[in-house]
Amino acid sequence: MTHDHDIELRPTPRQAEAALNPPPGRIGGDLVVETLAGLGATTVFGLPGQHALGMFDALRRSDLTYVGLRVENNAGFAADAYGRITGEAAPLLLSTGPGALTSLPALQEAAAASSPVIAISSQVPTAGVGGGRHGYLHELRDQQASFRDIVKSVHVVRAQSQIPSAIAAAWQSALTAPHGPVWVEIPEDVLLAEAALPVVTPMDAFPDDLLPRPELTAVAAELLANAARPAIIAGGGVVRSDASGKLRALAERLDAPVVTTFGGKGAFPWEHPLSLQSWLEDRHTTDFLEDADVLLVVGSGLGELSSNYHTFTPRGRIIQIEADLGKLESNHPALGIHADARTALQALLETVPERTDPTAAERVRTVLDKVSARIDAQDLGEERRILAAVREALPAGAPSFWDMTILTYWAWSAWPGAMHSAQGAGGLGYGFPAALGAAVADPGSPVLAVSGDGGALYSIAELATAKQYGLPVTWLIVDDGGYGILRAYMKDAFGETTATATELARPDFVALAESFGVPAVRTTPDTLAADLAKALVAPGPSVVVLPAVLEMFAPTHR
Repeated sequence: MTHDHDIELRPTPRQAEAALNPPPGRIGGDLVVETLAGLGATTVFGLPGQHALGMFDALRRSDLTYVGLRVENNAGFAADAYGRITGEAAPLLLSTGPGALTSLPALQEAAAASSPVIAISSQVPTAGVGGGRHGYLHELRDQQASFRDIVKSVHVVRAQSQIPSAIAAAWQSALTAPHGPVWVEIPEDVLLAEAALPVVTPMDAFPDDLLPRPELTAVAAELLANAARPAIIAGGGVVRSDASGKLRALAERLDAPVVTTFGGKGAFPWEHPLSLQSWLEDRHTTDFLEDADVLLVVGSGLGELSSNYHTFTPRGRIIQIEADLGKLESNHPALGIHADARTALQALLETVPERTDPTAAERVRTVLDKVSARIDAQDLGEERRILAAVREALPAGAPSFWDMTILTYWAWSAWPGAMHSAQGAGGLGYGFPAALGAAVADPGSPVLAVSGDGGALYSIAELATAKQYGLPVTWLIVDDGGYGILRAYMKDAFGETTATATELARPDFVALAESFGVPAVRTTPDTLAADLAKALVAPGPSVVVLPAVLEMFAPTHR
């Protein structure tokens, strides 16, 4: 008997001819780029190095667009943002040893934020692999071990015939919920050897569906239908699974107030009558959520930032929908539903009856009024004015990428809508290179990056990348003369700072940007909105420097 799939796998005469007579001049690196193209990749990020040159040579013979950054960590941040914006896997080509290890902070952020990055690294020649001390350049005893604790999966190649299957498996792993970075390792000699294998044809590596168990969604639906004071916490999993519409439909069906985590900003309309916005570091919000008799948590592990620094002690029943199995009930007992947010919310929409609560919107307004009154009572008008100026200048729908700096910590709570930040792992230097990755994903849209002066120096070299590729990124650098948030933390905890640690000598950022051929301007809080707006509509990259010392609003978790 002949089955349909047997017919589909039979090569056409043209395919058979091409397989028997592959084009000359191909090496192992060609199998890498052919596989990526066959899986649907159009763009790769990276940085060349001696052992990885086989992949970079093969790029010349491919239709893939290569975007090269100046530091591997920044290339990883760019790939992370490309994955966040497109929802597609973002290939990241790296060299061995120091090059690979320099990408670790970016891969940690991608793991924490569930960004699908395909890191493909070279390795020393096969003869040097295995833990011996052979003295090869960049040699590590066990390179892949440095990545196993961070990435979703590790895929080791030792022969050319393994390349397509290893990369396809990595691709599938990266795109299966929860998304995340993966690691592929290929020795230099495998990448450089002549390829006798045929050209890699298009292939499928569909992610596995992560469906909720129906008996669990039935219990969840029953709890929500009978709740007196339901509430919803929407995390980054809602955004990543493109489930914002389903979340809104469920919230409106239940008349349930919704608060978004810092990673989940944009998951629910900011001005919706049921929106508690993102004031998770405020005790009034914490109290409201603790009072819910049924709390639906979607796409969040209720970690430190989402639980007001673990001061959140819910009294009601928790239903937790989470694609990352390790996060289920990791902080609070719950009805744990291991599923992608989109499929689980759809299951609830199909089973939860409509519920009406005429007091819900009023209770939301009461909480937001209390939050506003608490902030109003502090002398923070300048900070609020600066954040409002940034919001005014950014065109609707334009993405923004924020480094770890005081203005970002304000934005987590007060920015009205979607934003991207490094709050997953919390490392410095994310904002600008991530914005470059977003600009590669959609070069027709302006992109905003926000950094402090300390974080800006982590990625200042990427001004050359922005200029080289003409990427439409406007970089706002808030220059406060040091690590502002660490300065504040030390003063709060110890009464004074270690100035040699928190205070920084820094360059003239305007002059430095202009030396790269990037237009730059020094602004003030009064001119910020106009200067930013002008920069954002100009073609190519630009820099806006705001000298300002900002303060945080008082915490409520102590």
